Amino acid sequence: MAKKSRTGFQSAAGLIRYFEEEKTGVKIDPRFVIVFTIVTVIVITALKILYPI
Repeated sequence: MAKKSRTGFQSAAGLIRYFEEEKTGVKIDPRFVIVFTIVTVIVITALKILYPI
C-alpha cells in the first residue's frame, strides 16, 4: 500500500502559505513603529497647542 501524504487542511482548502514572501521586503522593528507613532502624536499635539487655528 502506498502511504498517503498528509497535506493538511490549509492546502486542501486552497490556503497555501508562501514563506518566500516573508523573506523579502523591508524589515521594521515593531518597537520603532510604536516609538515613531508616539513621537508623531507628541509633535502634532505640540503644534496644535503652539499654533492654534
